[in-house]
Amino acid sequence: MAGAAVLGRLTWRAADVVGVATETPRVKTIAFDVDGWPGHLPGQHVDVRLTAEDGYQAQRSYSIASAPDGARIELTVERLDDGEVSPYLTDELRPGDEIELRGPVGGYFVWEPSRGGPLLLVAGGSGVVPLMAMVRRRAALGSDVDTRLLFSSRAWDDVIYRDELEGLNGDGLRVHHALTRSQPPGWSGYARRVDAEMLAEVGPAPSERPQIYVCGPTPFVEAVAEALVELGHEPLRIKTERFGPTGG
Repeated sequence: MAGAAVLGRLTWRAADVVGVATETPRVKTIAFDVDGWPGHLPGQHVDVRLTAEDGYQAQRSYSIASAPDGARIELTVERLDDGEVSPYLTDELRPGDEIELRGPVGGYFVWEPSRGGPLLLVAGGSGVVPLMAMVRRRAALGSDVDTRLLFSSRAWDDVIYRDELEGLNGDGLRVHHALTRSQPPGWSGYARRVDAEMLAEVGPAPSERPQIYVCGPTPFVEAVAEALVELGHEPLRIKTERFGPTGG
C-alpha cells in the first residue's frame, strides 16, 4: 500500500476510462484502470495531465474518491465553467478514452481504520471527495470506528454521493447535512453555514481527542478549523486540505 509519495520519483501512467457516473448536475465520477498502479491510502490525490494536439499541456490535482481497489481508481470532478481541465473530464471523457496521471501523492491527509478514532470529517462541497475515500475504506473493512461526517452543500441536489451516504449511515457512521442556500420541503437538517455550535452538536467532544479532517474551499476550511480550536480541539489533531481558484 502506498504511503507518502515524492513527486520526483513518480512517473506518468496511462489511465484508461472504464466508467463515468453522474453525481450531481455539475459533478461526475470517472473510473480508471491504471496499469502498474501501486495502490493508495484514503485521502491521497493524483495529478492529471491533458495534452492537446498542438502540444499544449494542462495539469490539475484531484483527490482519489475510491477506497483502495487494485489497479482501479475513481476521481470525482466538479465542472468549472471557465476551467481548462474539468470541462474535458466531465463532458468529453468516455469509456475507452485514455489520459495521463501520476500518483498517489500525499501522506499527511490520510486515514485508515487501523488508525482508530473517534473520527470527525467536515466537508464543504467537493471537499467531500477524499473524506468519502475514508468512509468507503471504513465500510469495506467492516470497521465500527465512531465516525461523524458533517457535509455542507448549497442545496439537496448538490449533495455529492447523496444516495450512497444514506445507505452507509449507521453502524457507527453518522452523516449530518447542512444546506446553505435552499432546502427541500420538510427539511429537518441544518440550514446554515457550518459554525461552532453545529460542530459541537455533531461532536465528538474535545475530551475524546478525535482525529479531525476538514476539506473544502479555503474560506470554509479556515472558518471550520478556527471554530474547532475555539471549541477546545487540539490544533495538531485537525488536518486540513483546501482548494481555491486554480483554473479548473
